[in-house]
Amino acid sequence: MILADKITNLRKKNGWSQEELAEKMQVSRQAVSKWEGAQTVPDLEKLLTLSRLFGVTTDYLLKDEIEDEEFTDDVDHVPVKRLSLAQANEFLELRKWAATRISTATFLCTIAVIPFLLLGALSELPNPPVSENLACGIGLVILFLIVTPGVALFSFCGFKSAPFEFIDREPFETEYGVDGMVREKQKAYRATYIKCNIIASCLCVLSPIPIFIGSLTEKEFFTVVMVAVTILLAGMGAALFVLAGVRWESMQKLLKEGDYAPKEQRKIRIRKTVSSVYWLSATAIYLGWSFQTTSWESTWVVWPIAGILFAVVMCLCNLMIDRKK
Repeated sequence: MILADKITNLRKKNGWSQEELAEKMQVSRQAVSKWEGAQTVPDLEKLLTLSRLFGVTTDYLLKDEIEDEEFTDDVDHVPVKRLSLAQANEFLELRKWAATRISTATFLCTIAVIPFLLLGALSELPNPPVSENLACGIGLVILFLIVTPGVALFSFCGFKSAPFEFIDREPFETEYGVDGMVREKQKAYRATYIKCNIIASCLCVLSPIPIFIGSLTEKEFFTVVMVAVTILLAGMGAALFVLAGVRWESMQKLLKEGDYAPKEQRKIRIRKTVSSVYWLSATAIYLGWSFQTTSWESTWVVWPIAGILFAVVMCLCNLMIDRKK
């Protein structure tokens, strides 16, 4: 019996359709169809996965002369979590709940610097209502008061999502019906996702306009107000991106599509590492420069520059990954 027939028999014995086996193997249905039609042969990694899924030895799969199934006793040595329909629904509802909190936290952390900038500009007026030192002190206090609830929201959402951390860290399978349910929710949400991304993109593209307007006048306070408006627009855009993205990504995770397809996992891990190192470095530069010069009204420029350079760094990162592949 050839490999193609063995795969077909074992699949039917387990009561799986070609689509269900493809989902478990993280390949397309066409790939399974070609295996069973003897048009292609699974690679070594896929053969090992088939061996584990069916609970048979690789010898049985590979050697045509072995007709009787040779079962293994180590199927459970590599446990794979299975996500039930109820768990999948709970996960999607949790991410829907978290999306508003995470987007709010993102908005708060983005706009936290605005009061500091405005107070600093007030202290530079000809007849300042507050002194420079008082403005700096009050501005820092307000900044931390705004950032603190944002950080708390990030942490709270992280703790609430802890039971489903295995979705990001471990291989998992979904039970029958999960894929169809998620695709229905994704289809219903697609229009909202697209609309939010369009609005967010427009806000981010338009956000520099106030700075350009502010640069047309020599009034420093007006210029700072325009900078604050730019930060506000950018914060709204970022919050909308997060609001839509968190829910969309939760569906992609369960479907193992897009950035969460198995072949993209290595790229995602590298991206996260580079991103973490980059923003930690940017924060260290900002704090070091600010405390050394005490020019808090100027050092904020680190963030827009870091934001622009981040896109460049990520593009270079992707190019390097693709070259290695």
